[in-house]
Amino acid sequence: MPDQSDKKNTPSLELLATLYTLNQLESAAHDLPQIAFAGRSNVGKSSLINALARRKTLAKVSSEPGKTRSVNLFKVHPDGFCLTDLPGYGYARRGQEERKAWAALIQRYLEHTPSLRALALLIDCRIPTQESDRIMAEFARARSLPVIGVLTKADKCRLQERAAQAKTWERLLGDKPVVVSSVTRMGLDELWVRLREAGRTAETPLNAEISTGAPEHA
Repeated sequence: MPDQSDKKNTPSLELLATLYTLNQLESAAHDLPQIAFAGRSNVGKSSLINALARRKTLAKVSSEPGKTRSVNLFKVHPDGFCLTDLPGYGYARRGQEERKAWAALIQRYLEHTPSLRALALLIDCRIPTQESDRIMAEFARARSLPVIGVLTKADKCRLQERAAQAKTWERLLGDKPVVVSSVTRMGLDELWVRLREAGRTAETPLNAEISTGAPEHA
């Protein structure tokens, strides 16, 4: 029988805002610590957020890679920090101008968010190490931003493959990545521990609110 205490102790997520432009991003004013979720298109960011929240539709899951065009802010209760879902990168079928706009949005967010505490870098367990993921990790580390490696879709590859990927990324990041599956819930408790440690600060106001010019969604 499942341990009901595990579910009770799992934090909940609330969608605070959806931002589509640099102007909206720059006008969003709040004091909540943030942890950014970044990764290639189709890495499973939305599925992972839903799995962390134990909800099916909190983050929209698309069958078309690269469709997410916004920065979505999710508040973690009761801790009081935000998970920031960034647009996926690396999808070649999107137009060059569109991809440039997304890159500018991501770069602006990472460079000009004082409350940013860490970057959760999502990496597909099934594929070889990608240059775009290396660049994202180096970009964050060059700015002294801690990187939490997250190997996704672990249920879709063999144990030996997962172990090899974990070893590669531990060497690249200097820290052991968390191996997760949104389907089987493998590693989600460990990931929550890492996220909560990164987002926790003594000054975190649990009742802090966000003010933004972008539309909010229930």
